[in-house]
Amino acid sequence: MNYLKFSILLLLGVALFFSSCKNDEDSCIEIVWYEDADGDGLGNPNVSRVACNQPEGYVEDNTDPNDTGLASTPLSAFDEFNSEAVTISFDGNEVTIESNGLPNHTTPYWEETHPLYIEPVVATTRQTPGRIGGERSYTLTVPIIPEIAPTGTVTGLGAIGIAVTGVPIFNDLEGPNRPLEEMIVETFDYAGAHNGPSGYHYHIESYDVPENTVLSHDDEKLVGIMADGFLIYGRREMDGSYPTDLDESGGHFGVTQHSNGEEIYHYHIINEYYFGNIIALFAGELKGTPNTIF
Repeated sequence: MNYLKFSILLLLGVALFFSSCKNDEDSCIEIVWYEDADGDGLGNPNVSRVACNQPEGYVEDNTDPNDTGLASTPLSAFDEFNSEAVTISFDGNEVTIESNGLPNHTTPYWEETHPLYIEPVVATTRQTPGRIGGERSYTLTVPIIPEIAPTGTVTGLGAIGIAVTGVPIFNDLEGPNRPLEEMIVETFDYAGAHNGPSGYHYHIESYDVPENTVLSHDDEKLVGIMADGFLIYGRREMDGSYPTDLDESGGHFGVTQHSNGEEIYHYHIINEYYFGNIIALFAGELKGTPNTIF
């Protein structure tokens, strides 16, 4: 008799257990959750999971157009580019910078008959052969929202960026495995540029001379845009201080005069001297994915 009572109670317990589980399952309402990678409370409509309970890093909202954690390039920065040399165009999530390579400042590398020609004020002992001639073509297409790549990319010879003047930016090499040397530095004009087979181009920061009324020198001015889509500024922050948290390429997250108070990743000219009086515009790796300037 006791055995029979025990069996009945056991069966009732099992029935209640399955009934309780079934009720729990019935009360689970699955909903769609959206990834919030940048932690702003807004979810990425393109990355989702279905679950009863909120997964970590996901939210119900799906209205975040940029969930990368990186800000887009501020469009006001493109207003700084020399409109006589540079054309800016937008196509979806990309921006294209096209330049004829002709600077809007004086230099002894212009033909002597050109209105912007001046006698040398820095490169007084030697100049590279040739003069700024007809228009050239430099085109760079980059994402409006550039992203930092898993690994940096070493820059090569040739253009690695386009300055606000329309002139291409080169690195700190003059040839294959040949860093800038004093004899080469003597060919630079006050703009930090000289002429070459690929045309007139910048290697170093401009000099502080009265003739320099356009280019960045030890200040916060916008210098240009690099081949990975990140902007590059002068040595200083907007408040006149030197940034103290730059990475090895001169980049960091911070507010600029174009970013409307939002922190964006951007480069600065690194405040380090060569030969005691010159500073390379860019001598590190590109932190984003570089695009070809052709």
